Amino acid sequence: MPTPRPSVAVLIYDGLCVFEFGLAVELFGLPRPEFGDGWYRFQICAERPGPLTATGGVTVSADGGIEALGHADTIVIPGWRGLDAPVPDPLITALQDAHRRGARLVSICSGVFVLAAAGLLDGKRATTHWRYTDRLAERYPRVRVEPGVLYTEDDRLFTSAGSAAGLDLGLHLIRRDFGADIANQVARRLVLPAHREGGQAQFIDRPVADREGARLAHVLDWARQHLGERLTVERLADQAAMSRRSFIRRFEACTGASPGAWVIGERVRRARDLLETTLLPIERIATDCGLGSADALRHHFRTRIGISPSAYRRSFARRRDIA
Repeated sequence: MPTPRPSVAVLIYDGLCVFEFGLAVELFGLPRPEFGDGWYRFQICAERPGPLTATGGVTVSADGGIEALGHADTIVIPGWRGLDAPVPDPLITALQDAHRRGARLVSICSGVFVLAAAGLLDGKRATTHWRYTDRLAERYPRVRVEPGVLYTEDDRLFTSAGSAAGLDLGLHLIRRDFGADIANQVARRLVLPAHREGGQAQFIDRPVADREGARLAHVLDWARQHLGERLTVERLADQAAMSRRSFIRRFEACTGASPGAWVIGERVRRARDLLETTLLPIERIATDCGLGSADALRHHFRTRIGISPSAYRRSFARRRDIA
C-alpha cells in the first residue's frame, strides 16, 4: 500500500508577510515532478474567512480556514502582522490541538510570536530575527531564546531567524523528510548552499578582504577533508598562513562561529550523512568524523540536531523513497 504523501499547510492572515509566504510556497508548494509522486501535498489556510490583504496591497485567498490545520503533518506560520498584534483564540486552539496530535509547527521570522502566544514554546528553544529576540525574551520569559542561531528544533517546534533563514529551516525539514540527496537537489535549484554555517552573528559590519577570504575558503575545504584528524586552531591557522590570533578573528568574521565550534558542526554534519547513507556502527562513525567516541558523538549530535544518532538513523530508515 503506498505511503501517504506528507502534507504541509501554510497559514495566511491579514497583513501577510509576502516574502516569508513565498519561501514556504517555493519550498513545499512548488511542483517537483523530478521527485516522482511522493512530494508534499500543499494547502493554504486562512486565519479568518474572506479575502486577506498582504504587504504591498496584494489580495490573497486560501484553500480553507484554520480547520484545515487539523489534518496537516506540518504547519508553517510565515511571519505575523505585528509583534504586538494579538493572536486570535481560535488560531491558538488550532495550533495547540495540532501539536498535541503530533504535527510539526514551523515559524519563519516573527511567526515565532504566534507559537509563543499559544504557550507552545514554554521551556523550549526558539529563535527569531535578531531585532526581535530581546522582545521575545521579555514578553515570553519561559521561552529559551537563542539569538545567535539560524533555526531551532525542539519537540516538533521549529523556528527560524530572519526571513531568509526560513530557507535554511525548510531545507532542514526536507532533509528530515526525504534525505540529503533530495534536499541538496532542492538547494541547487534554489541556488543555495545545502547548509549554511554559523548563525546570525555572521552578519558583520565590514567584509573580509578577498585574499583573506580565499585563504579561509581553502582552509574550510581542507578541514572538511581531514575531519578524522586532530584539527587544532594552530593547525588550521598554519593552513591559512596566519597567526593564531589573526586567524581566529578572521575566521569568526567570515563564519560567525569559532574554529572549534565550526569543526564540531562539520563533524556532526558528516556523521549525519553517514547515518543516512551507511550502516556503519555508531562508534566507527564517531571515529571517522573525528569525534573520538560514541558518547561524544551522542552528546554533540543531540545538542545540535535535537535527537540521538540512533533515533536519527531510524527516522531515515522509515522515510519515504521518492527518488
